[in-house]
Amino acid sequence: MQRYYYLSDDLNDLEAVERELEKSGLSSPQLHVLSENDAEVEKHHLHAIESVLKQDVVHSTQLGAVVGIITAALILGLTYAMQWHTTAAGWLPSGFLAVIVLGFCAWEGGLVGIQIPNYQFKRFQALLKQGKHVFFVDVYANQYEVLCDVVERHSSLTFAGQGDATPSWVVKGQDKFKHAMKALP
Repeated sequence: MQRYYYLSDDLNDLEAVERELEKSGLSSPQLHVLSENDAEVEKHHLHAIESVLKQDVVHSTQLGAVVGIITAALILGLTYAMQWHTTAAGWLPSGFLAVIVLGFCAWEGGLVGIQIPNYQFKRFQALLKQGKHVFFVDVYANQYEVLCDVVERHSSLTFAGQGDATPSWVVKGQDKFKHAMKALP
């Protein structure tokens, strides 16, 4: 999958674009609007970005976990090198400390991520402050032509680049969840 970003200042037009794309076979988990005016996005029934995803929580937590894994490995390596594991306590204190350090680093990474914008959306911060809206679509290769056809009909959309999309298994899982929720009483 590939992600395509478009800029617009017309939420009515974005609503029409979203409807056309859904009628053409794209699902709602593939369509998103990033805006600083969440209330207006909601009024237009557009698929807004979750608040937690506007911040860099997930990415920073992953980075914190990587730091935690490296630190935990160093703790365990030091325990082995110093032969502390041969004492009566064995590996237990070092293993426990390694797990605590890993958890702390991941947690701390998440706390840092709450304070900064998502790394994928940093380039749009100035435009968002000007009142623009970022519409982005995650498409499979066979859906690219549909996207191009719909975008050509809407002159208010300005191409703003492309990037990495949500993994296809996540999109499919969201689709299946949505269908399951509709089927339940």
